[in-house]
Amino acid sequence: MIKRSYVFFAFISISLSTAMGQGIDLNHWKVTIPTGRPTEVSPPEILDYQNNEALKPFFFKDPKDGALVFYAYPASSTRNSSYSRTELREQMVPGKNSTNWTFADGGIMRGTLSVPEVTQDAVGNYHQVIIMQIHGRLTNEQRDLIGEDDNNAPPILKIYWDEGKIRVKTKVLKDTNASEPEILHEKAWGDDKGRNFKEIVGTDKFTLEIKVSEGRMEVSLNDKETFVYNDIHMQKWGVFENYFKAGNYFQSKESGSHAYVKYYSLEVKH
Repeated sequence: MIKRSYVFFAFISISLSTAMGQGIDLNHWKVTIPTGRPTEVSPPEILDYQNNEALKPFFFKDPKDGALVFYAYPASSTRNSSYSRTELREQMVPGKNSTNWTFADGGIMRGTLSVPEVTQDAVGNYHQVIIMQIHGRLTNEQRDLIGEDDNNAPPILKIYWDEGKIRVKTKVLKDTNASEPEILHEKAWGDDKGRNFKEIVGTDKFTLEIKVSEGRMEVSLNDKETFVYNDIHMQKWGVFENYFKAGNYFQSKESGSHAYVKYYSLEVKH
């Protein structure tokens, strides 16, 4: 039986004025919530999220500080996962998933967020939450070349809230001499060991920035610590299309577990 322990919201009045205007511009994001098969809402419907009855329990604005709140618990999951999520998926063309970007195209995602409430397991460990991702995608031609039935590719980047620290994990090729058709298969990629930033964020607000360019990826916390990836694995990753994700991809299936993530600002540039 799960031991329920919570860290409660600290409501702080802040300004949401950002480089892209007031609040978070949802014109280029769709949201997935842990209901249905699961439920997805894209632009333009997502723009009226505050009046969407299906979204309200999971994706809503905090009336005290204006932050966008993502709530998730073990429920419906997407096809390629066993975990549930309330998470945004970048859509370069609003309402469509088919237009994405490569590392050669480049991109930046910057967000200020907090993880104010997470349950603990029976031995007192907090459940993990993935708060940002870069996910890979096969083009239709690549999908057909390797005989897959969908366009899913591995995520090159996962950023976790893990026991109050920020943990970064990437994919690495199992065989760096593999040919291009071979590296398109998900089984060609494994996980690196992961790295934790030194700073402990706890339930406080923090800022993450991801910068990608050809053969290179940088992840920064609070503009102080930066991890740089510019090795053969990043170079080989250039074959894939990608899209950014942000929100609450909850890493527990225990009954009674849940987490809240709050985004105060979120901006993407290409």
